Amino acid sequence: MGIQIGNVHLDDPVILAPMSGVTDKPFRRLVRRLGAGLVVSEMIASEASVRQARQAMRSRKLTEDYAGEHEVAVQLAGCDPEVMAEAARLHRDRGAAIVDINFGCPVKKVVNKYAGSALMREEGLAARILETVVRAVDPLPVTLKMRLGWDAANRNAPRMARIADESGIRLLTVHGRTRDQLYGGEADWSAVGEVKAATRLPVIVNGDIESAEDVRGALDQSRADGVMIGRGACGRPWRLGQVMALLRHGKMGAEPTLDDQRDIALEHYDALLSYYGKERGIRIARKHLGWYAAGRPNAAAFRQAINAESDPKRVKAMLCDVFTVPACAQAAE
Repeated sequence: MGIQIGNVHLDDPVILAPMSGVTDKPFRRLVRRLGAGLVVSEMIASEASVRQARQAMRSRKLTEDYAGEHEVAVQLAGCDPEVMAEAARLHRDRGAAIVDINFGCPVKKVVNKYAGSALMREEGLAARILETVVRAVDPLPVTLKMRLGWDAANRNAPRMARIADESGIRLLTVHGRTRDQLYGGEADWSAVGEVKAATRLPVIVNGDIESAEDVRGALDQSRADGVMIGRGACGRPWRLGQVMALLRHGKMGAEPTLDDQRDIALEHYDALLSYYGKERGIRIARKHLGWYAAGRPNAAAFRQAINAESDPKRVKAMLCDVFTVPACAQAAE
């Protein structure tokens, strides 16, 4: 079931979705280690990215690159073709293996700037953005993530797929909702199949994919070439590895033991504090630890307690307690 994206080959097309505030470097590296065909960065605003890079050049301050991250895709949002092209070149030079363009974000503050899913209504501008970015970073592959359309009356994803193909895009990811649905209702995987039928490009299906049944249903209904998983990986960074096992062997990979889940959560916590620094890392980690604890006894009390705690040792001790593993006492030391 492997697919080719320019010079990047995915043996197992199971992709981590870009999620703002979630798919930072610590999370991407963890998901990659636990099994994923490809990981995608948080959505990056092209204009802000270019501005920060120019400031860094003036101050001679080094900017972060993607060293140590094998085949990461960087997702860019914006509405100015030349600015997006410059941002794409910057991230190519920092080591991105793929540049992904966002035509899917439904958030109001993005849409109001005529970016994200607003571009589903601006096919001419959308084509100029795609063509300009592709030319700017060729031969680096450029991909596109989009929705079914703006609303139920304007489901133009099949037409946008043809525009993308003509513009030199190498792969499409389609979230099975329109912009006006936001994240409500259910993803329409069969409508993704209409996009697949309209293009020669590889198509990835996205939206509401968490369980083995979801994976099978999404692929059967869409006839897509792979799956993208977002919220299903929150608190379960091993989920993509399980899905890869499903595609390879026909059976979902085993759920980690409680000991392993605890150790993964502790590893993630330490990585966040190391990456962001203690004070900021503690705050950012709270949502992740809440997701790890979901479904465990006393999960609500645990979330409330860690939101008020600023000592990493005590947080780690509480995390161990929520998994009720006696050996955890050592992990908090």
